Amino acid sequence: QCHLSGLWRNEQDSLMEISAVRDDGDFQGKYLTQVTLAGVCAHVSPLKGAQQHPGEGGWPTFAFTVRWDKFSNATTAFAGQCFVDTGGKETLTTMWLLREAVGSLEEDWKATR
Repeated sequence: QCHLSGLWRNEQDSLMEISAVRDDGDFQGKYLTQVTLAGVCAHVSPLKGAQQHPGEGGWPTFAFTVRWDKFSNATTAFAGQCFVDTGGKETLTTMWLLREAVGSLEEDWKATR
């Protein structure tokens, strides 16, 4: 079984810490990104999410958002799934969308990555 709670590191050396997943699947945590739009030092930002309870023998899916606190006017939504290989190593796979604020509706086209 895959457990989301704990400390995770991605290929960009960003860190994510997820507190205990509640019985209803909700969780919170912190994200320390090493990659920023503004090119500034990394900051810790809050995250909130939810995990689907996997079926018998399945791997859980999850989603969370990160509000880039104090250094960016952007929010990122992640969706993914947790897997465990035959050696017991847990891996999270995710896709993300980052939305940054723009000054007008005409600029909306460039706000999501």
